[in-house]
Amino acid sequence: MLLSHLEIPKLIDISAVRTNVTFDEVGLVAHISKKYGFICAFVMPCFTANLIELLKGSDVSVGGTTGFPSGADCTEEKVSCAIREKEMGCDEIDMVINVGALLSGDYDRVKNDIKAVVDAVYPLPVKSILEVAYLTDRQVIKGCELAVEAGVTFVKSGTGWASAPTTIDHIRIMKNTVGDRAKIKAAGGVRTLACLEEMVEAGCNRFGISVASALSILKEAYEREGIPFEEPLMANEKPGGY
Repeated sequence: MLLSHLEIPKLIDISAVRTNVTFDEVGLVAHISKKYGFICAFVMPCFTANLIELLKGSDVSVGGTTGFPSGADCTEEKVSCAIREKEMGCDEIDMVINVGALLSGDYDRVKNDIKAVVDAVYPLPVKSILEVAYLTDRQVIKGCELAVEAGVTFVKSGTGWASAPTTIDHIRIMKNTVGDRAKIKAAGGVRTLACLEEMVEAGCNRFGISVASALSILKEAYEREGIPFEEPLMANEKPGGY
């Protein structure tokens, strides 16, 4: 599958959700989101209002994050954060599930945690983040099933904070589990155009990708089509971790 330089930004939620993100990088996210037409932009909750203001009047959606990065916040805290982000103007919510509860086999806690956020921000789409790098294949399947039962719009592979990447096998397992009941979002380790296209072919609908990696992927697409790619002046983020 070959995607054009115009199709690719419509698949990418560009994100700056690391610990060391600064106001300048939030400005960079807004700038390149508008310049290249990325579908949605994400920063950490303390900067979300700033991002909304910077993207006002554009076609770029803004997503809210809750439970980042561990998913171990109390459900009430996740709900409160998600409601606040909805009220400030977020269009989507990405939440980290209770990974520890899933690993412990406490499936009711996992499902109820997700459902509480889904119900609190309805009708906004919610993406539940499994953090597949810490899970067995069987646990990925169970996490997907619980998320679908809880009413999510997307099941998402990771936060990008884990020490290992999302793989094509993860995407295939997720897609085989959810079918058409939910969409799939990949995040963590998607750094090349080939990887992105392979995951789309496997059933992935959306990607969470950092500033540097998103620009690198887009540059590959431009160059493949013989179109000059102008590097943004502020593109100084270096990929780190996954």
